[in-house]
Amino acid sequence: MGLVDYKNLRTVKQIVENAQPIITEGKMRWWIFHSETNGFAQVIVRLGGRLYIDRDAFNNWLETHRDEPIPEGELDDDTSQF
Repeated sequence: MGLVDYKNLRTVKQIVENAQPIITEGKMRWWIFHSETNGFAQVIVRLGGRLYIDRDAFNNWLETHRDEPIPEGELDDDTSQF
């Protein structure tokens, strides 16, 4: 994993605002609570008692949960990120 880009950090509420109704705040909080066992810890950045989500790491984490991977070259580069 590379360096954290502060421009990619989002609060839980910011992620949820962009992802509703697919991802709820309750679901995000559940992933955070269970982050040590579900791999979500890799997307969490803690600074000064605040919790942030690395948007790129979050999208990569979501991709690992796809039932079937998309073949290389078939993913549209213009897809928006949370």
